[in-house]
Amino acid sequence: MISPCSEVDAPRICELINSAARAYEGVIPTDCWHDPYMSIEELRSEIDSGVSFIGFHTQGALTGVMAAQPVQDVTLIRHAYVSPNHQGRGIGHQMLEHLVSSTSRPILVGTWTSATWAIHFYERNGFHLTLPERARSLLARYWSVPERQMAVSSVLERTSPLKP
Repeated sequence: MISPCSEVDAPRICELINSAARAYEGVIPTDCWHDPYMSIEELRSEIDSGVSFIGFHTQGALTGVMAAQPVQDVTLIRHAYVSPNHQGRGIGHQMLEHLVSSTSRPILVGTWTSATWAIHFYERNGFHLTLPERARSLLARYWSVPERQMAVSSVLERTSPLKP
């Protein structure tokens, strides 16, 4: 079941993100990794800045989260995590389908270039990897990320509705 998350869900969202983000440890540059990957304060700041989370619940437990944020003329997928024990079951696809169907804007997602599994996930779901020059331009225009993160990130885009 997919439903909007609220402030009361913040501790569970944070716990899920930090658990799933362990996949990045040793994959992304060490100067970009930190533990916890997202603090509760960072999460609350994201929510306060207009990032809206949805949650996927399996038998009452939060097993996936994904967030979107309208920025200028696009929608950004800001966070997408599935509990390690529930990956490979279509949860990410269902959440992505839900978010894609809720907007008519082009959708962009940024991810670590070295997180090839994430890039492949979005490509399997109709997103296209942008060229590095375009990625840098999009990151500068739509995100507020440090220069170092821009240098090691990729952007994927989608302009048409998701197909089942």
